[in-house]
Amino acid sequence: MATPWRSAMNTIGIIGAGQIGRAFATALAAKGIPAVIANSRGPETLSALVAEMGPTIRAGTRDQAAAQDIVLVAVNWSKLPAALAGLPDWAGRVVVDANNPIEAPLFKPIPLGNRSSSEVVAGLVPEARVVKAFNHLQAHLISSDPAGDGGKRVLFYSGDDADAKAQVGTLIDQLGFFGIDLGPLAIGSRLVQFPGGPLPALNLVKIG
Repeated sequence: MATPWRSAMNTIGIIGAGQIGRAFATALAAKGIPAVIANSRGPETLSALVAEMGPTIRAGTRDQAAAQDIVLVAVNWSKLPAALAGLPDWAGRVVVDANNPIEAPLFKPIPLGNRSSSEVVAGLVPEARVVKAFNHLQAHLISSDPAGDGGKRVLFYSGDDADAKAQVGTLIDQLGFFGIDLGPLAIGSRLVQFPGGPLPALNLVKIG
């Protein structure tokens, strides 16, 4: 069972300030959970965003966001290599893969061979413990009240490291969602991968 979230022991970074990164930051801010958010253009470009979210969310550099204990990555697929290149050793920190192998304006699936998108991401963050989460819901469902539909909105997650999944599961619980562990990364990430997986965009609610 997930233990209560203790922000003093688990810091959070966000790489990417697009729809999913902003939605995740909004959900954290609503619960008073501190985080550092970064984009490719520098922290000064995020001043309006962090002012809107309140004092628990601050803008930082990419290196500052990546230095946190749990780091959510949500950027356009084609920009992932550049977003993650040149960062210090991940040293076992948790990377939450919230990416999908598709992007505007064409919305054509990116060919990945036999790998899932999360396995590709894992190759870009050596020594990190990767957990797939927060990619399968539309952004407005992540940032809105997860209890707004009469129960707890479901969030799926998967990964190969039990402790990393427990940390992400605890965070999901603290945000008010109902987390469901889909198992190992190679299996669970394919179920929520968009396009191709059966679970993306489903707004499921746990009643009772």
